[in-house]
Amino acid sequence: MAPATDGASRPHDTGPHQVRPEAHGEEEPRRAGLRRGASRVGRAIGRGTVAGARFAGRGSRAGVRRARAYTNSAGADESGLARLVELHFVNICGDAALTVSLAGTIFAIPTDEARGQVAQFLALTMAPFALLAPFIGPLLDRFRHGRRWAIGTTLALRAFLCWVLAGAVATGSPWLFPAALGCLVAAKAYGVTRSAAVPRLLPPGFTLVNANSRISLAGVAGMAVGGGVAGALAKFGPEWSLRLAFVIYVVGTVLAIRLPQRVDSSVGEQDIEDTGPIRVPRQDVVVAPSRNPFARLRARVAALPPAVLTALTSAMGARLLTGFLTMFMAFLMREHPIEGYSGTLVLGLVVGAAGAGNALGTVIGNALRRLRPEAIISVTLLVEVVVALCAAVFYSLVPLLVLGLTAGLGAQLIKLSTDAIVQRDIAESVRTSVFAWSETVLQIAWVVGGGIGIALPLVPRLGFGVISGLLLVVLALSIRLRMVARRRSTPPPAPAGSR
Repeated sequence: MAPATDGASRPHDTGPHQVRPEAHGEEEPRRAGLRRGASRVGRAIGRGTVAGARFAGRGSRAGVRRARAYTNSAGADESGLARLVELHFVNICGDAALTVSLAGTIFAIPTDEARGQVAQFLALTMAPFALLAPFIGPLLDRFRHGRRWAIGTTLALRAFLCWVLAGAVATGSPWLFPAALGCLVAAKAYGVTRSAAVPRLLPPGFTLVNANSRISLAGVAGMAVGGGVAGALAKFGPEWSLRLAFVIYVVGTVLAIRLPQRVDSSVGEQDIEDTGPIRVPRQDVVVAPSRNPFARLRARVAALPPAVLTALTSAMGARLLTGFLTMFMAFLMREHPIEGYSGTLVLGLVVGAAGAGNALGTVIGNALRRLRPEAIISVTLLVEVVVALCAAVFYSLVPLLVLGLTAGLGAQLIKLSTDAIVQRDIAESVRTSVFAWSETVLQIAWVVGGGIGIALPLVPRLGFGVISGLLLVVLALSIRLRMVARRRSTPPPAPAGSR
């Protein structure tokens, strides 16, 4: 007999895969309640997000308003200095984006290969400046009536090269290193041309120290903003942060062209070697004009007052340290990280300490304006020597952080003090030429320091010991120059028996 098929006779068919009518009736209100709760949570999250965005937007707008108010204060808006400060902020944003991109390409290859390629990179960077340094003064002289276009050209060139780099990174093109080299050379040329423009935009009662302090603070802010945005975009690939740098440099090109026309003015300007005899106690230095670039270079060095030459020597030592620390640490932390810490973390902390020191140096430099700049330079350089020696002897995380902080602080303090001495001891008619030429020399010192950091073996105590010795030599040389200048300024003793 076939089994019965009546539904009433099969109570076991109501299994877990079937929904009883009464269970379905209980589920529906529960689901409706969950939907209403989820809707309330979603609306709350949406309101919170909108409120947070509004709060962040208001905070950002308030921060921008305060920054612009500070940039435009003390007559900087009327003189045009504020525009140059904003241009420098944009320029450093682009440089930060470029640095983030190169960190993910050049420094991502194996250490041995990277060191060789970056060494070539720096050698090619140093060569144009070392060989063309005698020609940079005359070249800038030719651009005195077109400084805005000279500054804009350095930005436009980097914009073009960043676009080329974006394609080279994506396709593995051999144009990667030449384009990166061009960006670095253009960035250093920007520093020189910008330095030549600063004295033309000083408001009444403003000094070079005040102007460079304001520009340096804008640079620190630009590094933070540009690096942060580029770091977020770099997660999708280095080509995206390079495209961001392209856009930033295009904006900077427009801002450069819109600088005030007085940037192009050269009324009353001269070259220091063409000013005739320069009076030095007990000695007249007569500098004859020459068309030979190397003779002009020697003439400029001979014509510099002793205090300026001494300060510039110390500033070169500070730049030597920052260049060395940048390159040596970049490879040292990849090959020999500190035990218990990630190499990337340590490198980021040291770089952050250097940036904080740079910003702190600007604040301290303004606070110490009443002290003699020569004393500030001497003490700062001595502290750098001691801290570098401590990093060599007690190599660990804390001495490295202190060294990074000291390098950033010292570079900024010595640079501001050197600017103050140039402002004090160099005549206004030749100040622009000296200021631009000294910036060229400091750029070369940074590249030389970076080359030393790459050439040395990746042995921490050896590397930091060598840079300590070099800084000690710079300190001794600056003391020697100061003693020679003091002897020259001392009047000769009166002959015996004279009245």
